[in-house]
Amino acid sequence: MLSTFLVGHPWITPALLALGVVAALALGPRLARRPRLTGVLAGLSLLPLAALTLVPVDRDLVVGCAVEWSWPTPARVESFANLVLLVAPVFLAGVATRRPVPAAVAGSALSAGIEAFQALVPALGRSCDTGDWTANSLGSVVGGLLAWVVLKLVRRNGAEAPAGPRRG
Repeated sequence: MLSTFLVGHPWITPALLALGVVAALALGPRLARRPRLTGVLAGLSLLPLAALTLVPVDRDLVVGCAVEWSWPTPARVESFANLVLLVAPVFLAGVATRRPVPAAVAGSALSAGIEAFQALVPALGRSCDTGDWTANSLGSVVGGLLAWVVLKLVRRNGAEAPAGPRRG
């Protein structure tokens, strides 16, 4: 199981977050100039999220939905992994649409939907957890902030990204 692996290797999720931040800042300006490609990458980045949250596991649930309000820290490997889970999709969506705040809100809403689905479909063997939603939402904020920084850098350097879809 993934959590068992992460407990044995607690450095992995902080390293993935650091690598993601560096990659976002390094590749973000190029991605901002290719919104269609970035949108496709955002969609593809949702596949691991779906696999890690919606694929059934062989486990009997003790509780359907846990209500706990804990902050993710590197010492809480599963919680920290939940934070890391939404950084890339929200970053990519924020850069592709040039709307980082709505992308972060959508990431948090997606997490709430996943937790609700887990609560409503006990056959998955997954329990919903408000702590997971909190960690996912913080990851959404990190992804949104990274997108905002990249878009600001692109504007400041005069390499304005092509205009995105406009509302009429």
